[in-house]
Amino acid sequence: MKTVKVSLNSIDKVKTFVNDINRFDFDFDLVSGRYVIDAKSIMGIFSLDLSKPIDLNIHTEGDKLTEVLSMLKPYIVE
Repeated sequence: MKTVKVSLNSIDKVKTFVNDINRFDFDFDLVSGRYVIDAKSIMGIFSLDLSKPIDLNIHTEGDKLTEVLSMLKPYIVE
């Protein structure tokens, strides 16, 4: 599992983010405080505070992880 911080501060960004990660078969979780939601759920994402970066847990390794991280570049914040 790998954790990165992502910024989803607009409706369009949330929609494209969900479309992008739904191409993969493994799990993604967004963690905001004590809340953990399925990152593939657009309704779940909108229940979070999107004004600040959120932790994204990616449940895969190896080549698939590299592929996901390159696809997530527009959303990742340092």
